Amino acid sequence: MGLLEVKGLTTQFNTKDGTVTAVDDVSFSLEKGEAIGLVGESGCGKTTTALSITNLLPENGSVSNGEVLLEGKDLAGLDAEEVRKHRWKDISIAFQGAMNALNPVLKIGDQIIEVIMLHEKIDYETARNRAKELLEMVEIDAERIDNYAHEFSGGMKQRVMLAMALACRPKVLIGDEPTTALDVMVQAQILDLIERLREELDMGMILITHDLSVMAETCDKAVVMYGGRIVESGKVEAIIQRPTHPYTEKLVSSFPDITKERTMVESIPGAPPNLLDPPKGCYFHPRCEFATDICRQQAPDLKPVGPGHYAACHHRGDEHE
Repeated sequence: MGLLEVKGLTTQFNTKDGTVTAVDDVSFSLEKGEAIGLVGESGCGKTTTALSITNLLPENGSVSNGEVLLEGKDLAGLDAEEVRKHRWKDISIAFQGAMNALNPVLKIGDQIIEVIMLHEKIDYETARNRAKELLEMVEIDAERIDNYAHEFSGGMKQRVMLAMALACRPKVLIGDEPTTALDVMVQAQILDLIERLREELDMGMILITHDLSVMAETCDKAVVMYGGRIVESGKVEAIIQRPTHPYTEKLVSSFPDITKERTMVESIPGAPPNLLDPPKGCYFHPRCEFATDICRQQAPDLKPVGPGHYAACHHRGDEHE
């Protein structure tokens, strides 16, 4: 049994225009010390998957089907109060946009201390010393524990968010676009830091990103999502070097290759589906140059296209069945 197993996860939102299935029958497993990248365009269900796993969906959202097994315990079957006991301590999430996630009127140290004291029976002074250790772990001077968020740069705020996410030494860390809006140099520093902390703490990690280079640098496996569904999954090397699903191929080809002659990268025509009124069959068929009648009528199942490599396409992988 894996550290975290997501089985058949389906998440729906009730809106004034109707019900939206934002995550549709998503399954994957995470081992201890392993990193999985959830990749795809905006609106493909990556963040909603993370919020479903941690039970942080807004009021109009709910997990309508599936299991989220953390060391065998189904978080999806627990009420909000029970899940709160596991959040931060067993599974934690670092959100994108630390500028909006940190409270501007509280010292950053107090925000970290609050998390520790909420989940562990220790006194304030012990929690404060732990907060200092966490700041040093993310390469921030512990003496800045009494500073406010506005006194830090964007990269340092993101480090504070990581320190907070790691406050109770979780078994699983979810990073939701943790390097968004940071410049290239700071992004590289944050990614190096995340990779080092994962190895030191032997955590499982789920990294949400639309940047294939970030995924390639930090993850062991990749899960490609489109329209709330998994269209391809496997080891990162296979996904990058031998993409199989037409959508994954388009994602890879739209990313610049610095080893080749400078050319305009390819863009993917069209836009992700409107999940209030999704297309019948394969959701990608309106944008796919290989689509045939079966693609327009029947949704494909994930099937093997190589060792540990799966794709949901009617025209790929038949030889491996």
